[in-house]
Amino acid sequence: MAPYERLDPERRADFDAFVAASRRPDFLQSWAWGQVKAGTGWRPHRLLVPAAGGQPLAACSVLERPVPGVGPLLYAPRGPIVDWADAAAVQRAMEAVTAFARDREAVALKLDPAVPAGPGGCATALADHGFRLQETGASFEGVQPRFVMHLPLAARDEVTLLAGMHPKTRYNVRLAERKGVRVRAGGTGDLAAFYALLRETAARDGFLVRGSGYFEALYRELVAAGMGWLLLAEAADGDLLAAALVFRMGATAWYLYGASSGRRRELMPAYAVQWDAIRRALGGGCTLYDFRGVSGDLRADNPLYGLYRFKRGFGAELVEYVGEWDLVLRPVRYALMRHGLPLARRVLATVRGRGPASAAAED
Repeated sequence: MAPYERLDPERRADFDAFVAASRRPDFLQSWAWGQVKAGTGWRPHRLLVPAAGGQPLAACSVLERPVPGVGPLLYAPRGPIVDWADAAAVQRAMEAVTAFARDREAVALKLDPAVPAGPGGCATALADHGFRLQETGASFEGVQPRFVMHLPLAARDEVTLLAGMHPKTRYNVRLAERKGVRVRAGGTGDLAAFYALLRETAARDGFLVRGSGYFEALYRELVAAGMGWLLLAEAADGDLLAAALVFRMGATAWYLYGASSGRRRELMPAYAVQWDAIRRALGGGCTLYDFRGVSGDLRADNPLYGLYRFKRGFGAELVEYVGEWDLVLRPVRYALMRHGLPLARRVLATVRGRGPASAAAED
């Protein structure tokens, strides 16, 4: 008997309920995110790890992608979802995901759990089951950011959140309000304007952005399903100045994509849209607002330092995750994928977020 249960679409609610109720939920492990990735060449598999009494111990959404000339690559973004303090549950989860990878005859399985780095615990469990840590650098070289900024919301209200901001950030939030900047939740009719603003931001700041269809899928699968917001910051005359895509699952909200115009920056629209997102997360019962990635190199002369300073200004704290871990099942083919076949290397670069489909649109 397999140590995992592979779910069909009729079990979608069961899968998402387990992920949302966990101590460390992640929208990248949601059923909806798998649907989004299905439109970009991945095949999603959703697994539950059963306990003796029938209640699940762990869940994992695993994405599969064929690498031409090599074989299938598996990736579980921020998975598996398990109580990493429960050694027995972790053991069962590791047995399940490794068995699934072997059943799929995968070249390798990549995991990057949303668990803070530290001695023992998650890292030890991964190493004990044959996974090896991948060196991904201090910035955005990995598939998902290793260094993130967390703003705790538990037992806090708007007054205490404002008081916890850097004085300049608090000033900018209030300035935007005084200058008449308003933030609203957008609908499908606003996607074209959001995407145009995102393209403007990409051209100005020098990053790549996915096609408009990808953002339509994000809106359809997550925002329209009640798992997030498309937020638009407009001047008093209706001029769109900044925007953000924010997702929510369980008690956590994530800021994933942001865009801003080069016009009228003195109105501080980027601060207005972030504060609105934080307030929505707080009002929705979230206990954590995740600003997502920053560079782990915090030197002031680092070109990415401004991103850290912006997020830190809201009172967010730097967290380092355990990083990317690969379970190599076919060493020769894995080596070809990483160092040999050019097409395989291009596919791997796309998987790691550095290929033509990548985007890092955080303001």
